[in-house]
Amino acid sequence: MKKLGWIALSALVMTGVTAGIDSPAQGQKPSLVMLDQLVDGRWELRARGEKQHVERLCLKRGDSLIQLRHPAMGCERLIVEDSPNSVTVQYTCRGQGYGRTHIRRETNQLVQIETQGIAGGLPFDFAAEGRRTGDCPA
Repeated sequence: MKKLGWIALSALVMTGVTAGIDSPAQGQKPSLVMLDQLVDGRWELRARGEKQHVERLCLKRGDSLIQLRHPAMGCERLIVEDSPNSVTVQYTCRGQGYGRTHIRRETNQLVQIETQGIAGGLPFDFAAEGRRTGDCPA
């Protein structure tokens, strides 16, 4: 009877019946919907802290705010938090560094960004307010 129980349990595991317990659905990716709601256009990132500089960028996709220090790199991402008003993402760019970014949305045109990691062999720690300032130049 014990042997039959183990065989039945093994069959359930092999057929995937237990797959729904504490495991994500196959082929389903987290969506980061909050970032999709940000208005595209010209944005300014005003750094907080000692280095109060301003970065300007043309934002076409909200998820590009995740990798500010590793733009246009094919990095692996791990979504730590994905809520209606904030996201936290860890990413690794093989041979180029890594980072962890937290973005909190105040409105679809105003966000708070904190990111830190390693880029170009050097550490970075950047906190800024991001604000849409207009349309991108044509």
